[in-house]
Amino acid sequence: MGVLMSRGLLTAAALLIAAPLAAQRTAPAFRPSAVNVSLPMTPLNSDSGGRSGLRVIRIPLWTAPVASAIVPGVGQAELKQQRFVAYLAVEGFVWLQYFKDRRDWRQQRASYRALAAQVARLPFTPNPPVGGWDYYERMEHYLESGVYSQSGATGPVVPESDESTYNGAMWLLARRNFWPDPGIAPPTNSAEYQNALNFYEGRAVQPAYRWSWRNAQLEQDLYRTTINKANDAVRRTTSDLGIVLANHVLSSVDAFASLQLHLSGSASGDYQLGWTVVVP
Repeated sequence: MGVLMSRGLLTAAALLIAAPLAAQRTAPAFRPSAVNVSLPMTPLNSDSGGRSGLRVIRIPLWTAPVASAIVPGVGQAELKQQRFVAYLAVEGFVWLQYFKDRRDWRQQRASYRALAAQVARLPFTPNPPVGGWDYYERMEHYLESGVYSQSGATGPVVPESDESTYNGAMWLLARRNFWPDPGIAPPTNSAEYQNALNFYEGRAVQPAYRWSWRNAQLEQDLYRTTINKANDAVRRTTSDLGIVLANHVLSSVDAFASLQLHLSGSASGDYQLGWTVVVP
């Protein structure tokens, strides 16, 4: 819903922006000043307050597209175009939506991590370490991780043989990749066996990250729902940032097009557009 509202607002703003562009083709032109001064800006119609020794310098109007690329709407305000309000409104609304979606993602992430630690991981590790994103996705698709080594903590690694578990599935994949026949084990000291074992050790879940959702189907369903909500929030934040970028680009292109339309018209007259600075 937040993404639809953001896109709807951006579309409405684009329509509001496009209408005045057609009318600009008949607008009188201006001659921008050639002076380039980077100082605090004040509106052109302001004066020096009667203080002696002060002078007013024009800011060149070619800065409008650059200003709009940095902050959408600033270039339009410099060109005295009322649609600067639309650009600023879109920018503000979408950034608020972005921070809301990001907060939602963090909350959902904390929820599925806590659920995994308190249900699926608790029987094996009372205070489990936090895993990476891929780890929690594996927990979504597999009922159990399986053991890392059937020989326990001591001795050589004997991979999990239950192929319904995550570790068992990794050992099956390793055998298919490196053994001539996945069902017939080559000698343990052979290159085929060692390559498969290295593949397994690099992907299997270690004892500190072992999990099981057995006898906890409701909790696993809730876990899946929560992690899907987190995924949706991540997608919304990405969409929000895309709309922000589009707003910057559109505002900058609009300011550039407006500037070119004025410059391509009549060369007579200076119509007091832009900003000025008051300097000593």
